[in-house]
Amino acid sequence: MFEDSLSPISSEFQVPYRYTVQFTKGIFHLTNPSLRNFLISEQKEGAIKKALVVLDEGLTLHYPNLMTEIKTYFHGFGSVVQLTGNIMVIPGGEECKNNPILWESLVEAVDTYGIDRHSYIVAIGGGAILDLVGYVAAVSHRGIRLIRIPTTVLSQNDSGVGVKNSINHQGKKNFLGTFAPPVAVFNDLQFLESLDDRDWRSGMAEAIKVSLIKDRDFFHWIESNVYFLQSRNLEKMSYLIHRCAELHIDHIANGDPFEFGSSRPLDFGHWAAHKLEYLTKFSLRHGEAVAIGMALDTVYSYQKGFLPKEDKDRILSLLKKLGFVIYHPELSANAKENLYLGLQEFREHLGGRLTITLLAGIGEPREIHEIDLKILAQSVDFLETYV
Repeated sequence: MFEDSLSPISSEFQVPYRYTVQFTKGIFHLTNPSLRNFLISEQKEGAIKKALVVLDEGLTLHYPNLMTEIKTYFHGFGSVVQLTGNIMVIPGGEECKNNPILWESLVEAVDTYGIDRHSYIVAIGGGAILDLVGYVAAVSHRGIRLIRIPTTVLSQNDSGVGVKNSINHQGKKNFLGTFAPPVAVFNDLQFLESLDDRDWRSGMAEAIKVSLIKDRDFFHWIESNVYFLQSRNLEKMSYLIHRCAELHIDHIANGDPFEFGSSRPLDFGHWAAHKLEYLTKFSLRHGEAVAIGMALDTVYSYQKGFLPKEDKDRILSLLKKLGFVIYHPELSANAKENLYLGLQEFREHLGGRLTITLLAGIGEPREIHEIDLKILAQSVDFLETYV
């Protein structure tokens, strides 16, 4: 046959990615050079780039002059980058990832203002805003340069420094999304002052997570600084964010950044958390759901004989000392059927063989490929009665 006479053609290539996470305070103050220096470093001779800025609505309530500051800041170097149209202000929180109207409005703005591959979309807000805007940037023109300016603890230490973005669809969290690294991330410590206590606490869940799977000493540091972290000590929180982001970035650079395999240690505690968010109609913050998910997987690890009792007790104690609730009635609803469904959805999301990260010790992850539903049910019951 003719087809048999044609030899197959194969190709293999690598695409290097590089971006920097910078730490600053007051990024849009005229005397702050961080963002300006980055944009100037990217300038090509004779080319003036465009920038579309998307701003989390909640920030305008705490910083009524923020939009003026942004416009003034960019006006100062208009020969390098020019703002396009008005700053887009959209509501934040997980609901923005469920709203197709917001998605359409952002794509329309890209088209209307001629935002091309050499232009920038600047996303300023919490993790949900960054996810939504990042997805728009990734799929419009097959990739527009994204600058992230995370404004919450959770986005500064975890989602905002990673390579993923997404929206919710089909009743499932992060069903649509891409792997698309930003060109730069700027963590502005000043924005953390606007957070309520719930959001301040919520972001610490990801720091506990990464310490449990990667850095026992970091877990000890969090234990030793519970009082300062609860008391909103900005210096201690700054270290927590920096160390957590450092561990996250190291995992991306030296692991499986685009998740071609089934192993996802950074999702410790997340399989149950994602389902809980939906079951509670997102009344639970992501970090609050992750805290419950970590507590469940911690107890399951202990019940399976992987994790020493002392470590189990320390983990649950730390979560409670920081103010996290470690049980929710939805874990037990419908004879736990919803929880089991969440496990199946997590398997589908990963693809291939089910891989769940559990613990063999603090800082010692252990991967398993099946869940004993009877022991899982016992773990839920344990959390329900844990004091």
